[in-house]
Amino acid sequence: MNFSKDLNSPALEQIKKAYEGIRKYAHRTPLMSSRNINSITGANIIFKCENFQRGGAFKIRGALNAVYSNLDEHRRYGITTHSSGNHAQAVAIAGSMAGIKVHLVMPETSPKVKINAVRSYGAEIEFCKPTLKDRERTMDRLIADNGYKPIHAYNDIRVITGQATASLEFFEQLDCELDYLITPVGGGGLLSGTCLTSSYVSPDTKIIGAEPEMANDAYLSFKRKQFVPAKSPKTIADGLRTSLGSLTFPVILDKASDILVTGENSIIDSMKLIWERMKIVIEPSSAVALAVIIDNPGMFKNKNTGVIITGGNVDLMNLPWIDKKQ
Repeated sequence: MNFSKDLNSPALEQIKKAYEGIRKYAHRTPLMSSRNINSITGANIIFKCENFQRGGAFKIRGALNAVYSNLDEHRRYGITTHSSGNHAQAVAIAGSMAGIKVHLVMPETSPKVKINAVRSYGAEIEFCKPTLKDRERTMDRLIADNGYKPIHAYNDIRVITGQATASLEFFEQLDCELDYLITPVGGGGLLSGTCLTSSYVSPDTKIIGAEPEMANDAYLSFKRKQFVPAKSPKTIADGLRTSLGSLTFPVILDKASDILVTGENSIIDSMKLIWERMKIVIEPSSAVALAVIIDNPGMFKNKNTGVIITGGNVDLMNLPWIDKKQ
């Protein structure tokens, strides 16, 4: 299997090698657009639909590249990670495919749909309090007690390289030049990978990170040019509650054009808009990118704007626009 094994900062060649391995097992996700949403925003938006990806999110790309880059070692010792859901699910899928024991750490507040999906792939789950400190402490204990090899959700070059393949595939599929490409940002694995790919294949495209105001550590880090950790984020976008990593932040600081933030109501409205107008299921974290476009109409008016829809794993019995009192 021709997966990337280069643990240095990934060059274009390493991203292409990772893509050649990943594409055998991951889906080539479609591009979609909506005349109605374009009319509302004034932009020409092209959505890269990673919600149709295996496991329902882009995370399978990084998980596959990481798992298969050290396959023999992972089969010998087993693997672990901490994640609120999508990365956990991706690692569970990749581990199941490769015949590897997987023991995951998940916050006790993780959506039930993601917990059930992880279990369906045969992974064991250790629950913890929903703080980064508790997640890391629990994972470190599993590693110390069992010798599992960690696959970090974003602060891992193998994962960053895998996530970079989403935008590589995106640029291959396009029939126009992008003025902007927007991705949500939590830990920064996708955003840093997107920055790297764009710098190689589409350097004139401006890369924008989109983040909730209620979890704006990446925004603050980018503006202050120094790392600011997430502190008890309360956003509905559960996939974006993590801090940037020591590997992702320098890339984002160097290569991203900006990070924009948006409010909780805008996230919910944008999520509902995509459900209603495009008839596709996305999760709140994915809606943040459209929300920042709607919040900044002058910036994106008449611009070719790419958006990576990062995932579609939601609890259908707990949608944010449903009145919980009924």
